[in-house]
Order: sequence, then C-alpha cells, then structure tokens
Amino acid sequence: MSEIIDRVKGSVRLVIHGKDEVIDMVLCAILAKGHVLLEDIPGVGKTTLVTALAKVLSLDYKRIQFTPDVLPSDLSGFTMYDKNTGEFNFRKGAVFTNLFLADEINRTSPKTQSALLEVMEEQKCTVDGETHNLPKPFFVIATQNPVGASGTQKLPESQLDRFMIRLTMGYPDHDSAIDILKGDSHEIVENLNPCMQKDDILKLQDIVDGIDVADSMLNYIVRLTEITRDNDLYYLGLSPRASIALLKMAKAHAFIMDRNYVTPEDVKAVYYSIANHRVVLSTKAKATGYSLEMALAKSFESVKLPM
Repeated sequence: MSEIIDRVKGSVRLVIHGKDEVIDMVLCAILAKGHVLLEDIPGVGKTTLVTALAKVLSLDYKRIQFTPDVLPSDLSGFTMYDKNTGEFNFRKGAVFTNLFLADEINRTSPKTQSALLEVMEEQKCTVDGETHNLPKPFFVIATQNPVGASGTQKLPESQLDRFMIRLTMGYPDHDSAIDILKGDSHEIVENLNPCMQKDDILKLQDIVDGIDVADSMLNYIVRLTEITRDNDLYYLGLSPRASIALLKMAKAHAFIMDRNYVTPEDVKAVYYSIANHRVVLSTKAKATGYSLEMALAKSFESVKLPM
C-alpha cells in the first residue's frame, strides 16, 4: 500500500514544490476521514494543491469562492417546483461531491458557515425537512486568509474544532520558487494521471482504522491533551475531540510511514497541526512573550514518553 501513497505524493510534488510536509499532512487527514483548514496569504498554492489532489485521487471536485452573498442553499441545495410534473424536485448544492473546496471561508456569513458545519460533522444535509446523504468519500478543504485581512471575520471556536488539522503552506524556498517558474502548474495539473480510485481510498481508510495502538500510546495521547487544560499558558485547552483527532492522525501517519502500529514519533509529527487552531493562549502567556508554537512545544515536551 505504501507504493500507492508514494505515487500520489510524487504526482502532487510535480506542481507543489518544497512542501512535502504539507502534502503528507493533507493525505493523513484524508486517510483519517478529517477536514483540513489551510490558512495563508493568497498566491502560495492552496487551490493548486487541492486541485492536484482531486486529480490524482480520482475525486469529484467542486469549489465555491466564499463571499458575503453566498447562501446556505448554494451549499446544500434547494427544492424547486416543476410545473410539468406538479412535483417539487431537489437540486443538489455544491457539497454533493467528494472533495469540496471552501475558498476563503472567513469571508462569508455566519449562517453559511453554520450550514457547512452541519455537512462537515454529519456527512449529510437537510433541506425542507428531507435528509440527503453525501457521496463517499467526502472531505472539506477550506482556505482562509489570516485573521485581520480586509473583509475577513474570525471563525468561531466551535467551527474551528470541526477541522481535524490547520496548516500553513508559507512561501516556497529559493530553489522551489525557481522550479515553479520553470513549469506551468495549470497545464501540469490538467495532465496528472489518477493514482487510485474512490474505492481505494475507502479501503485505505479502513486499514488506517485498524492500525494497532497500544494502551500506553492511548494514555500518552490523553496526557498530551490534558496538559493544555488548567494550564497558565492557555485560556482554552484541547477538547476530547482533539484527542480523537490526534489518535486518528497518528494512525494515518503510521500508515504513510509504512507501519501498522503507532509510535510517539507519529504523534509528534501531527500534534501541532491538530492543536494550533484549538487552543487559545492566555493573557499571561501573551504578556510574557509566548507564541502559540512556543507554548505547544513546551507542553508537548513536558509529557513523558510512554514506556
């Protein structure tokens, strides 16, 4: 199975240069049945990454550019009266796909954000009292500009918590920037060949679910989340949902590392991407010069490794 993952990563690297860790984390989230929040400035390749993944994973893909006038019905769909048949027919919205890109999610209204929240949590949506299941697999990858950018509004903690991980792509390094100039990313994406089918993803998800986790590792994961509660560094610590996300992502990371069991290295590799959007620094921590990364690093290092 590791050969398939290597082929997927190799194909995506043709258009996303120098961001292997980001590619690994997004693939882990997909294998762990989670959603991804990409927070970064415009123009660093967020949409290109999602488009390339949809192509190589053979996923149906839809995108909505979120603006203040995007309505919940644009996502979930609506019923329309057909005068020829005298019946109301359901017209599917944009979320009826495998990979949904919510571009600049923090530019739309709270009502529309809440509609997406239901879809992310329940994998289905309700329109006019009728529930409709979404296709499988289903993932949301949302992008947002940094908080404070013009026209943005902060996502509430309840919605941030629904994203399994938050990632930042950042600028490419010098050599990767040159590679970008040498190629035409749009043309390369269009010519990418699929590396697997939808059923393959579902099978891989089942394999990841079955990866072995020792009791000592479960205890380690819980202690890593507990350390952020009743802690002077944080106003808001990690929830039990964060513990579940940490477990699922650690399993997925073990899988892409070609192991059938979870190690502390797997937990370490995914910890920051899971925690960075869920904790809130305390006023005291900010006053003493702590950054979010520094606080999480200190918390992680204070927990003893499992025996």
